Order: sequence, then C-alpha cells, then structure tokens
Amino acid sequence: MLRDLQIKLLMAFAMLVFVISLGTGGYMILEGWNFLDSLYMTVITLASVGFKEVHDLSERGVVFTIVLIVIGVGTVAYVLSAAARVILEGELQQIFGRKRLEKRLRELKNHFIICGYGRMGKIICRELKADGIPFVAIEKNAESMPEDESLFTIEGDATRDDLLRECGIERARGLISVLPTDAENLYVVLSARELNPGLFIVARAGEEGSEKKLLRAGANKVVSPYHIGGLRIAQTVLRPAVVDFIEFATKSGNIALQMEEVIILEGSAISGMSLDQCGFGRELGVIIVAIKRSSGEMEFNPTFRSIITTGDTLIALGEIPRLKKLEEFAGVRQ
Repeated sequence: MLRDLQIKLLMAFAMLVFVISLGTGGYMILEGWNFLDSLYMTVITLASVGFKEVHDLSERGVVFTIVLIVIGVGTVAYVLSAAARVILEGELQQIFGRKRLEKRLRELKNHFIICGYGRMGKIICRELKADGIPFVAIEKNAESMPEDESLFTIEGDATRDDLLRECGIERARGLISVLPTDAENLYVVLSARELNPGLFIVARAGEEGSEKKLLRAGANKVVSPYHIGGLRIAQTVLRPAVVDFIEFATKSGNIALQMEEVIILEGSAISGMSLDQCGFGRELGVIIVAIKRSSGEMEFNPTFRSIITTGDTLIALGEIPRLKKLEEFAGVRQ
C-alpha cells in the first residue's frame, strides 16, 4: 500500500512539473516575457496567492491564464493530498506495524526462535508451520525476508542479545541457529544459553570440528548438513526402500502415515503399564517403534512386556488420526 502511494506521489510531481513548464513556456511564447517573469507568473497563478500580474496581460494571455488556473490548481491540490497521504499513512503504518509486531512478540510463549531464514531456515519454518508450532524467525538480509505474512519473521541480527530478548527467549521452548557461518552460530548459542539456561538449542555446523565447539558452547544438538546429506545419498543407493519409507513416514502433511513422539506425563493413566496392557496395536492400530527412556536410553523394537514409565517418549508409527487418539489415551496435554 505504501509503495502504491509513493508511485502516485511521483506521478503527481511529474504532472506538477509538466504544468509549471507548460505555463512558463506559454507566457514566454504568448506574451514574450523572459524566463524568470514567466516562471514567477506561473507559480503565483498556481499558488492562487493573488499577487498582481508581472506585466499587463494581452487577451491571449488572459485566456491562457484561465486555462492554467483550471488545470494547475487541481494538479497542485492533487500533489498536496498525495504528499500528505504518503507522510501520514506511511508514518502511521510504521508506527502501527511496530506496535503489532511488539504485541505479537509479547504474546509468544513456548515457541521456537529460528536464527536465519536462508535455504535451511525456510524448510524449518515450513515444517513448524505445518505442525502448528509457534515460532519467530530472525533474518539479517532484508532481501531474504519472506513475502508470506503468515510466516512470523523479523529483520535483524540474531547475534544481538537485545533482539533475542525481544523475541521472548526467556519464554521460548527452543532455538534453532542456521546462520551462514559457524562463528555466527557459535555466538548465538553462547548468547542463548546465557539468556535461558534451560533452553533446547539446535545449531548448524558447516566445517569439521565445529560440532564439538558448538556442543561445548551449550548446544543440545548439532546438525551437519553435509554429513547428513552424504549419508542420505549413500543410503539412497544402498537401501532405497528404507529411505523411501522413512521419508514417507516423516513428511509433514502426510495423512496416510506419520511418525510421531508421545511423551508420558506424570499422572498418565498408562504409566506403569506394559505395551500389551495398553493395547496400542490392538485398539489403535499404532506401532511403537521405540521407547526413549527418561534417562536418555533408547529401547528399539520394544516387546509387549516393555513397561512404560513417566517421562518416557514413545516413538509411534501410524495414521495421524490414530496418533491423536494415542496422545489422548496417553494423557498428553498440548
């Protein structure tokens, strides 16, 4: 909207310059006046200030002045209104836009902060949006900002502590740093860990050796895209069916089959029961692929005798509606 107003303002000024040029040239040709007198006569006529004519006007000059007043006064009024709209609406838009942004940031809680909206950041934001998880993305490069207003992104330097605080890092659920360089990611991890000691932090590592530094700096998980990409390509060649299945089961928006995590909270009705007693497979048609114990130990392919305890995370495979029922059955609160 603001850009449209600016275009209209430029067009209005172009019209004003044309009218002034027309008036100046008309007086020079019709009355034989010099340039300065002709310009002065044109300006006082368009401004309607009521000063006396520079020289006595001929009959042709009077007719020309009448035409100039009719055309010019309307043009001047249009230019002034366009300028006022740009100034007032532009400033108001910036003020109210900033107020709306601050309000949205204050309302954020239990959200993720995405540092960097590059190629990886776009994919991360798309997946979080598909799962309905609140997030805010920080991007330094204005040209990389998304046009989709439903993606909550702000322009700024993610390495600044004040910007992280503004994004509600104290209330955040986690932070994902996928900035272009390892140095920037390291700086963000250090700042985020200091601002929120309990924050779950995932960082991107580009070079070998950066992973250990990021972990020492406070990252919970470090992901190396090149390492994962190489493994994925190798597995695609060696075990294509397995890769296709994993991709199918973890793809967002897939209704047929999905892999999900279900956390057993304190007070859950199934805490202390075995998988056989829970009857997930019989009643819900859901497969429990693994159980991540509260201690961090991973139990793959658990048997029907495996006991579920508070704090465990069930890695379940099934259709989305059935997984939702599993969450309700397990007493999971969103």
